[in-house]
Amino acid sequence: MILSDPLRLAARHARPVLVAGLAGGIALPGLAAVLSRWLPEMVVILLFLGALRLSPCDLRLLGNGLPRAAGYVLISQLALPLAILAIAFALGAATSPVTLALVLLACAPAIVSSPNIAAIMRLDVATAMQLMIVGSVLLPLTALPVFWLLPGLGPMDQVLGAALRLVLTILLAGGGAILLRRLALPVVSASALQRIDGASVVALAVFVVALMASVSETIGTDRTAFLFWLGVAFAANFGTQLVMLRLGRDPVAGARALVAGNRNVSLFFVALPPDVTAPLLVFLGCYQLPMLLTPVLLSRAYRR
Repeated sequence: MILSDPLRLAARHARPVLVAGLAGGIALPGLAAVLSRWLPEMVVILLFLGALRLSPCDLRLLGNGLPRAAGYVLISQLALPLAILAIAFALGAATSPVTLALVLLACAPAIVSSPNIAAIMRLDVATAMQLMIVGSVLLPLTALPVFWLLPGLGPMDQVLGAALRLVLTILLAGGGAILLRRLALPVVSASALQRIDGASVVALAVFVVALMASVSETIGTDRTAFLFWLGVAFAANFGTQLVMLRLGRDPVAGARALVAGNRNVSLFFVALPPDVTAPLLVFLGCYQLPMLLTPVLLSRAYRR
């Protein structure tokens, strides 16, 4: 029975599990503070589990409309962050933490759970999966010029080091999971796939608990700063999705809007030095709220 299988149970009740992670992180700041020390390792685990879900058939489907998907990724992960950075330089705000947050967010690929959220919202799952995978594969190439132009990342050798860490993370976690799936798990039953999804949900819930450490601290010391970063997170996430929905005119526009607004910015916490990412922990914690609430608050907009 599914009640005796905690991973399948977690997969079936993903949203309550993730909400519990949010609540637990805020209610248990001590636990959140301990788990926050392992954020980079958790990012690697999440990437591994997300890639482990991809079957050989899923990977073959990537070839359908691949040039168009790659073009979309280049616009959303390279042209968009460069445009934001150009505007910030023009306004004299290139070194602002908000600029850093928005540029890294625009530079990031879609979150690994994009296909799952697309399925919940009855959007085109194949498009969400394709854009997530292509975006992750191209990320080292699209991120390098952005890293080079971002103030505060240091000289060129540090920029190249950050890009190299990004490549190694994707190759070892994502590539290792795909290789394991192909060699050891070529055929996976529906129940086993559900357990993989459940493991991803549990890992994401623990990750959310860890992210809430900085959020809890900010709520206790500076509620104005918390509300500010919460507003930035909602505006960036929901604003991007609503603009993309408005611009879209084809059957897969909803899937493109979903991946455009929900980005895996946590990947950069593996590649970039802690002194660069530390000011963004509050933003990353706040960003989980619009991500988790997308199926609830934006379902009506997507149905239109």
